[in-house]
Amino acid sequence: MQKINLTVFKQFFKSANAGGILLLICVVLSLAIANSPWKYDLQALLDYTFGIEYGALHLRYPVLLWINDGLMAVFFLLVGLEIKREVVEGELSSPKKASLPILCAIGGAIVPALIYLSLNSGATTEGGWGIPMATDIAFALAVINVLGKRIPASLKIFLAALAIVDDLIAILVIAFFYSSGIEFTYLLYAGLGLVVLLLMNRFNILNPYLYLIPGIFIWYFVHHSGIHATIAGVLVAMTLPTNDTDIESPLERLEHALVRPVNFLIIPIFAFANTNITLESEMIGGLAAPLGLGITLGLLLGKPIGIFLTTLLCVKSKIGLLPEGSRWIHIVGVGLLAGIGFTMSIFISLLSFSDPLHISEAKLSILLTSLLAGVSGYLVLHFSSKKVIPEKKKLDNDTITIGKALD
Repeated sequence: MQKINLTVFKQFFKSANAGGILLLICVVLSLAIANSPWKYDLQALLDYTFGIEYGALHLRYPVLLWINDGLMAVFFLLVGLEIKREVVEGELSSPKKASLPILCAIGGAIVPALIYLSLNSGATTEGGWGIPMATDIAFALAVINVLGKRIPASLKIFLAALAIVDDLIAILVIAFFYSSGIEFTYLLYAGLGLVVLLLMNRFNILNPYLYLIPGIFIWYFVHHSGIHATIAGVLVAMTLPTNDTDIESPLERLEHALVRPVNFLIIPIFAFANTNITLESEMIGGLAAPLGLGITLGLLLGKPIGIFLTTLLCVKSKIGLLPEGSRWIHIVGVGLLAGIGFTMSIFISLLSFSDPLHISEAKLSILLTSLLAGVSGYLVLHFSSKKVIPEKKKLDNDTITIGKALD
């Protein structure tokens, strides 16, 4: 029996763009199934309920909820680990480094939200203002990595730092604006679990996996408190020990362990489960409705405008400098790539609406706009850099772990 040559598969999964390609495959597959006779089978699978329910313990939910509240908590754990590492030792570790990406992320979040609200104020869809604020770090970095040495390495670092801050903004928006019916007793229990983790940090417990045990209980209590369960992942991440030396810290060990499962399993599963959109005429018409226009204009115009204007103000006021070797047209391209909303935008759309039609319209708008933003950003950056730019500074692979499945 002839052995199967796995070299091609190994090379694919070592590619910097493998996570983004797999994500795209899952989206296309989900859309195909949702518009085929198999759509009812897929929906039945997502609605299938399983878990434990015994006395006060309630952990019995549909498959879709386990994905969106359970698996995505692991995604948010990885995001939280990256945020903390960047604050301690990376691009957000000093005011000089952090000022430009932080302010650009804020500007790139506020302008899209204002555009959306200007079109949906007073409507039943008003609550979706958080949808165009988000950037999908995996897709955005996958696109910019395709450009290779045509653009400065510093521009990739800038986009990575901006996207990480953007994720933090999205986390805060979810925690404060998309949580309801707070149960303070459960919140107190979650707080006690957090104290346990902080004490573990204080007593220098270095096994990162031990932090996940109280973390599971924190997830359970946060889930029942009314705050979205994925926030538990961020809270746990902030308690893990790290350092600014070359010695691998517990935080970095856990981060490296999670990169592959998140990129090759969790995010693709989330995408597959949440993009099963059955296309209907009402939805197509919804693209030109305030909901669809708010998302499209927010991501496609609001993101680049917010980021460009904030960069301009920062540079003119000498608060920050353009990334080394970059030009203003590069900032436009990065702003367009930041308009790739996808994962986080779809996630927020699920929290924003109860009407299934609104959710489907939002998902379709996000998908189409993210595609336009990605193609536009790529073309702008590609044609603005006609010559190969030698990399003066080695790009730290760990800076973009969510965008890269393997270093």
